[in-house]
Amino acid sequence: MAIDLKGRSLLTLKDFSTAEIRSVLDLARRVKQERRAGKVRRRFQGRTLALLFEKRSTRTRCAFETAFGEEGGHPVFLSQQDIHLGTKEAAEDTARVLGRMFDAIEFRGFRQDMVETLAKWSGVPVYNGLTDEWHPTQVLADLLTLEEAFGSLPGRRLAFVGDGRNNVAHTLLVGCARMGVHVAIGAPAELSPAADVAAWARQEAARTGASVLVTADPGEAVRGADAVYTDVWVSMGEEEKSAERVRLLAPWQVTVGLMERTGRPDAVFLHCLPAVKGKEVTTEVIEGPRSRVWDQAENRKHTIKALMLATLGIRA
Repeated sequence: MAIDLKGRSLLTLKDFSTAEIRSVLDLARRVKQERRAGKVRRRFQGRTLALLFEKRSTRTRCAFETAFGEEGGHPVFLSQQDIHLGTKEAAEDTARVLGRMFDAIEFRGFRQDMVETLAKWSGVPVYNGLTDEWHPTQVLADLLTLEEAFGSLPGRRLAFVGDGRNNVAHTLLVGCARMGVHVAIGAPAELSPAADVAAWARQEAARTGASVLVTADPGEAVRGADAVYTDVWVSMGEEEKSAERVRLLAPWQVTVGLMERTGRPDAVFLHCLPAVKGKEVTTEVIEGPRSRVWDQAENRKHTIKALMLATLGIRA
């Protein structure tokens, strides 16, 4: 049966089934091939996209703007200084106004309830470009990158090491479990994933034939991994915790030695970027032959374009 995502929002990866995520990844591969072949399409011609940003961004902003703009669409960037979202105007009122003027809305900010309010009241597809809780558009790109590296997703093994309770780690738990990828989160006890997220992932993994491991042992986390993934030790808005995080996470730095502990000579390194070289990962690893971080960054664009095509009901 054909997958129909027209009118749908993506607030967390829990919103999409295994088959629906699969359809977005398949479409992303096609639009990437088109782009590589120099094929020019105008599928967003006459459509508008609101880009709401409370947090700075390189990849998310550039991916949404270029994916939409190069196909004839008109993206409009709106920062906190540009509109009254959640300040002089109730969020639901802003949502209803934007829904009358735009075909879709992207939100990147702090609170998950803000993106949920936009989706509830706008009447158009809303995309979570990052909140403190979830980062679904990132993990769509991660899954595509893993699949490109190894040819398939089910049965693959991904290890995330570092801050296990951040938005990327939580979203990886959901996305990997959904797609049948074994996932390990390696983190100090103080930074373990939220219990409810890990429990949800274990239940979903049982359905898809995957497994979920949460461990405070770096070697156990990466053993047998096809991909080792990390993120910055200090997330946006947590700068005052920098010294504590360095103390807790120094043993979790991704080094050549940690990559070798996978036991897999073909294991790859992933990072959502931006990276602080010499902190969560050594320069030797991120700039080395195992690194796929630049493919990951590029794949943000292709997966986001596929997501927008699907949810706007545009035939690819």
